[in-house]
Amino acid sequence: MNPLNPKKLLLTKWTAVKPVAKQKHFLISRVIQPEMRTDPIESVEIESVFSKATQVIPWRELQDDGVWRQGWV
Repeated sequence: MNPLNPKKLLLTKWTAVKPVAKQKHFLISRVIQPEMRTDPIESVEIESVFSKATQVIPWRELQDDGVWRQGWV
């Protein structure tokens, strides 16, 4: 997988390898900025396209090919 830059994740599309409750396709709806601007970005908010449910996950979790695939597959 290509290296990810957390600043460029906003509005990118992701597919869950193991969908739960028909939630397979997701969109990064928000990159959560740290309180101190000098601290690195650690989390993103990911939104299900099917149910519009959101959850906050560590952005580095997106690099795990066993959990996420980039794009809508």
